[in-house]
Amino acid sequence: MFTNLFQDKKYLLRLYKALHPEDGNVTEEDIKDVTIKHILVDADYNDLGFSVGGRLVILIESQSTWTLNIIIRALMYLIQTYHDFFKRTKQNLYGSKKVNMPKPELYIIFTGEKPENPPDTISLSKDFFDGEKIAVDAEVKVLYQEDENSIIGQYIIFCKVYNEQRKKYGQTKKAVTETIRICKDRNVLKEYLESKEQEVVDIMMTLFDDEQVLEAYAEDIRNSEARETAERMIKMGKLSLNEIALCVPSLSLDELRELETEVMQLA
Repeated sequence: MFTNLFQDKKYLLRLYKALHPEDGNVTEEDIKDVTIKHILVDADYNDLGFSVGGRLVILIESQSTWTLNIIIRALMYLIQTYHDFFKRTKQNLYGSKKVNMPKPELYIIFTGEKPENPPDTISLSKDFFDGEKIAVDAEVKVLYQEDENSIIGQYIIFCKVYNEQRKKYGQTKKAVTETIRICKDRNVLKEYLESKEQEVVDIMMTLFDDEQVLEAYAEDIRNSEARETAERMIKMGKLSLNEIALCVPSLSLDELRELETEVMQLA
């Protein structure tokens, strides 16, 4: 939904003006989308890049989990964006003439529970190297304020309302429709939600499907690791199956007996 919302130049302009209210003369035509597809994740739904004149803005949504690793994501995204920019503008990085490049700005929109004393900025130097001077640094501004007068603040409110409704109703359509109803009543992203309500419902329901796939994949990994551990114990021959069951509680005694039979047949 993050990308769907800001694919519309009308809302992207409002986002830019929320970041730079002093730049009042910018129009939709001045904004160029430079979002990179299939670089940092399997799709571009978590990341947004755009340029305005001599300014390059990279927004990376942090979703609801606080992690300093997003600094590295932002740096990787920035480098790839510059690579594409120089290629697109046909500038020679190996020539003697200094190339022209837009000034970078890095942001994350944090929609989860705020950490204690949340920082306004995080940086590679400060947060990974104890403030030492390093060859390449990246400073990322953290946006987490709920604000019904700002489209960024409204997006954060929407995410928090959604998280509350999902806790109440689970991963259901009811959680999505209640989120939309509450936000429209609060005048949060109201225009967008009214014009694209069914599309938003479809996007959010697809998210549920994606999460279920990831959960199933994670469960498969856990089961595979448990079987490998149990198999090593059986091969060592120092523990009974009952003792192994205590060490690997995710596998039943019957499953361990089947695994023991397989190990013995391969021996």
